[in-house]
Amino acid sequence: MKKEVLDYVAEKTHEMMEAHSCSAEAKAAGQAWLDAVGTENEAQETEKYIAELEADIMPIDNLIAFAESEGGAQVFGAEKTKEVAAHAKEIKAAGAKYCDCPACAAVEAILAKKAEMLEA
Repeated sequence: MKKEVLDYVAEKTHEMMEAHSCSAEAKAAGQAWLDAVGTENEAQETEKYIAELEADIMPIDNLIAFAESEGGAQVFGAEKTKEVAAHAKEIKAAGAKYCDCPACAAVEAILAKKAEMLEA
């Protein structure tokens, strides 16, 4: 992986891990990837990291469905869940494919570099 790609992905990985909305699995995968950078395990951990990020990023339609569900109301609260659903519909109408919370935004930025991350 080229140094500028590595630096960019490392920066976005830290942003993701520091986000309140980051899952424990994504944090663990991010840390495992950071720990593997520069070792013989880097390529393998990069593939595992990408797979975890692809599994964790929230597609916008899933966010809308969750925000409008009972589970969403339990997580966000009765009033906030309406705001989250409305916001998600707004960004979907503007072309968003994924949730724009800090963790998902960082993951989307990382995944945009997927091909470059996998280059030998």
